This record gives sequence, C-alpha cells and structure tokens, in this order.
Amino acid sequence: MTQATDTPNNAPGGFLGAVERIGNRIPDPAMLFIALLFIVWVLSWLLSYVSFSVIDPRTGEALVVHNQLAGSSMTTFFSKMVTNFSGFAPVGTVLVAMLGIGVAESSGFINAGLKAMLGVTPRVLLTPMVVFVGILSHSAIDAGYVLVIPLGGLIFYAAGRHPLAGIAAAFAGVSGGFSANPAPSALDPMLASLTQVGAGILDADIITNPLNNYYFTAVSSLLIVALAWYITDRVIEPRLQRTVVDGDLDDLPKMDHLGAAERKGLAAAMGVMVLGLVVLFLTALPEGSAWRDATGSLTNFTSPLMQSIVTLIFLLFLLPGIVFGLVAGTITSSKDMIRGMTKSMESMGYYLVIMFFIAQFVYAFNVSNLGALMALEGAQALKAMALPWYITIIGIVLLTGFVNIFVGSASGKWGLLAPIFVPMLMTLGISPDLTQAAYRVGDSSTNIITPLMPYFPLVVIYCQRYVKGTGIGTLAAMMLPFSITFLVAWTTFLLLYTFTGWPLGVAASYTYPAG
Repeated sequence: MTQATDTPNNAPGGFLGAVERIGNRIPDPAMLFIALLFIVWVLSWLLSYVSFSVIDPRTGEALVVHNQLAGSSMTTFFSKMVTNFSGFAPVGTVLVAMLGIGVAESSGFINAGLKAMLGVTPRVLLTPMVVFVGILSHSAIDAGYVLVIPLGGLIFYAAGRHPLAGIAAAFAGVSGGFSANPAPSALDPMLASLTQVGAGILDADIITNPLNNYYFTAVSSLLIVALAWYITDRVIEPRLQRTVVDGDLDDLPKMDHLGAAERKGLAAAMGVMVLGLVVLFLTALPEGSAWRDATGSLTNFTSPLMQSIVTLIFLLFLLPGIVFGLVAGTITSSKDMIRGMTKSMESMGYYLVIMFFIAQFVYAFNVSNLGALMALEGAQALKAMALPWYITIIGIVLLTGFVNIFVGSASGKWGLLAPIFVPMLMTLGISPDLTQAAYRVGDSSTNIITPLMPYFPLVVIYCQRYVKGTGIGTLAAMMLPFSITFLVAWTTFLLLYTFTGWPLGVAASYTYPAG
C-alpha cells in the first residue's frame, strides 16, 4: 500500500476536514461520557420541577422527569453501578465473541480464510461484498459490530487498499443499513409487535404481520449496497489517501499465498464449520425444536436461538480455529489456545474503560426520562403541524434520525414513539406498516455518526489499529457522507416506493383502513 504523509491530526480542508478537526478536539470518549453523565444529572434536577403535558405511553400519565441528584436516586445509582456495567449488553456481546475470534486469529484461520477469499473475489467487488455481508449480519443481531467491521479493515488492507475505507464500508452496511436486509431478522417481529401496540390504541382488532416491511427492507438492501459502494470508492477512499497507516502492522495477518499446511488446515476448519452449521440447521428445523420459543418462532428475541447468537459465534470461530491450528501446526498445546484468547482480551482494555462510563450514562439517561421527553415532545410538535401525508412521512424520518443521535436503542425509541406516531398517522389514513417503514429509515441512517451509540467507540478502536491518531472526529467525518446520503436517498426511495404501490411486506398496506 502506498503510504501517505498526513495524519488525522492534519486533516484535509473542506467541510469534512472541519468536522474531523472539531470532532477530534472532543475529549476522549470516556471523559465525554463522564461529562454527559453530569449534564444528565443537572438537567434532570432542573426539569424535575417542570410539569409537562405530554403523556407517557408507558404509564398513560403525564411524563415526569426524575431528579437524579435526589438522595434516593443517587444511592440507587451507586448500588447499581456494578450491574449497570456487568449487565450492559455490548460488553458481554463483544468479549464473548472476541474469545473465539482470538483463537481463530492467533491460529491463522482468519488469515487463511481471507487469503482464500481474496483469491476468488475481484478487487473491484470488494466494497459491495463487504457492505452486503454487513447487511446480512443483521440476522445475527449485533454480530456485525464485532465480526464484520474489523474484517472489513483486514480485507481492504490485505488487498492493498486503505483499511479505514474497509471499516467505513462495513460500518455503513452493519449500522447505517440496519433496517435493510434480504433475510428476515429478529428486528422485524420486535418492531412489528410495538407497532401493533401503538395501532391498538385506535383499533383493538388490528393485526400487524411480523414481516410487514420485509419486501421494502429487502429491496432497500440493494439501494444501500449501491450507495455505500459509490461513497466508499469515490468519496471516502480518495480522501483517505492522505491519511498515513501507522498502526502496529506487525500484528496484522500477512497476505502471502496459501501454503500447503494452510490449505490442509483451512479445508479441515471449513469442514468443521460447515458441519456445525448443518447440525444447527437440523436441530432447529423441527417444529418442536428446543431452539424455538413458546410460539414456535426461531427469529423472535425470546427464542433460544436468537439469545444464543453470541455463543454460537464464539463456537463458530473457536472450533474451526482449533482444528486449523492442529492441522496446520500453529497450535501445539492448550496453552496456544489460551494465549490467543488472552491476546484478544488485552486489546479490549480501553474498550472496557469506555463501556463502564457509557453504561452509567445510559442508565441515568433512561431512568431520568430525558430521552422519553425529547422523543415525545418532538412527536407532539410534528402532530401539531398537520402536514400533508408525504411531508409527515419525511418529518417522521427526520425526527427519528435526530432522536436516534441521543437514544440508540431501536426498540427503546419505537416503544416510545409508536404509541404517538402510529395512531396519529392512522387518523390521517396512513397505515401502521408505512409508519413503521419511515421509522426504520430514520433509525438506521444516523447510527453511524453518533458517538452515543454504544458500539461507536469500538469502531474507533478498530480504526486505531491501523491509524493511531484516529479519534471521534475522524470516524464521524468518515461516516457523515454515508449518513446524509442514506437519509436523503432512502427517504426518497420510500416515497417513490409508496407511489408505485408495491407491497411493503407480508399482509401490509399503505392506507388505513387497509385498502
């Protein structure tokens, strides 16, 4: 790869350069969340004396901001500090998956797999391949954040392209295209169930199909791949040519040709991986499978299969990694396996520090009701405008995108907004299915530019592996073109899709009453 002479701290000019310079002046992410925690405490204290007329859909009563500086709140906060951290979902998800990935990487399995893949994938198709794999990872909930995004950097670096461009492409697919997927995912029934709750406020008999947006999200995956492909190759990577790759490159896989031992090890490891997937498929297929929940579903969040995704990823890399090492001779004892796990955990130290403070901020922000206040007041303001239906749809997309910068959870936001948006638009003749589709566009498009998203600091760490000076501003500036393009193009696509009358999903409609 041709090395450049500039560093992220000497960012190029223009709007993106300004975003990068300003963003990199923001304090370290850990300090940022400490400051935000204090801001939440002070705001909750001040706003706890204000009476709000907006109704909290969770209680049916006027929303109340809870003072987090009150004695009882502070003692509760201190008592929950440990469990806030240990029970914070991104922590366990990342660490458990990294144990298996660490063995697969240290044994050389990932390295050999990348060599084989690069041998059959044309260089020109690397970008759409990375983006598309990122989109497919949604079927495994948050697996893409710990698997696809770092591999995106490795793949691009191995191909002689800038690794940060690979990370950006993967991040765009995994997070920016979160609601685009050609395969059903656990997100579909979760959002549909909340939509039905909102619709039930006006119509107790309405039934929302879990795949009510499936056709739209499937076609949207093609749009996201095309947009991300163009932005990565034509906007991001040319700009990154001025950014020097100065990370600890000695730890990265060497992408020479596969040796005989590697070929044997890879064949054996892939055989084990395929065998594992076949066993999983055969055990999940029967109607009475233990992988299914009480309703017989495999894709609901309550199903053992969905709840075991991280464990399955751990095994999916651990077992082939061990087999590869034994066959190729890179693992000679159990100490080598444990050493690989240990090395992967050593790289997660900084991430754990950041996650500790993020977990405390998220707890305080949620229990104070500040996030709920922001979402509900915005929804009420949109309702009061009484705009035409297509302008209202655009308004929902934009409001959702704005709220998403502060409230990251897709289910948490929709749990708050669905009881407002869905019945409000039903009175305008807009179906719950279309309202949900608009929400999904706004929710996805701004994921990749908010440092408040729990996985954002993890992506910064991935970037620092290649470019030591990477900061929040570097990543935000890199992802901003994706976010703006997705927001505009995807919203336009939704409106055009609506005008064509193509079905949104299974048993879905555009109007209410359905017609």
